[in-house]
Amino acid sequence: MTETQPATSPLRTLYLVRFGFAIAWAALLFLSSTATLSLLTAVLLVVYPLFDLAAAVVDRRSSRPATTPSTLLVVNMVLSLLAAIGLLLAVRTGTSSVLIVWGLWAITAGAVQLVVGLRRRALGGQWAMIASGGISVLAGASFIAQSGGPGSVAGLAGYAVLGGIFFLVSALRLRRAAGRAA
Repeated sequence: MTETQPATSPLRTLYLVRFGFAIAWAALLFLSSTATLSLLTAVLLVVYPLFDLAAAVVDRRSSRPATTPSTLLVVNMVLSLLAAIGLLLAVRTGTSSVLIVWGLWAITAGAVQLVVGLRRRALGGQWAMIASGGISVLAGASFIAQSGGPGSVAGLAGYAVLGGIFFLVSALRLRRAAGRAA
């Protein structure tokens, strides 16, 4: 086993789990979205950043120090926790507040993901994470812009699906990079 394989194996698995979660979450959010925020929708909105927090914890613990931008992962953990708290409060006031909080989280977490992807380029398979981070920043700004009108949280499902696809692509690219290094 090469030095790349132990570093990428946990990351590959984490990316696959994140893909599965994102797709399932998006389907549930899309199906539960109505004009008003239901209890299920509210729970889903809070759960997503909590899952992101857990994924960052797993990432930090399972990755080797040389491949883990540890400080940035801690920043991501804090952002995800703040987003969960913000969303818990925002669901009580309505869709506009949810879109603002989600948008701010997407911008900040996307910027962190972009930098983490850039720092992990040597592992391979990170171009999708870099693109995902950049797109997240743009999507976050879009969610904030939508908050001024009759926005819907159903659009967040599409955001999650796209993010999940990027995780899947990265997992597949990491597998290919590990195979070439073997």
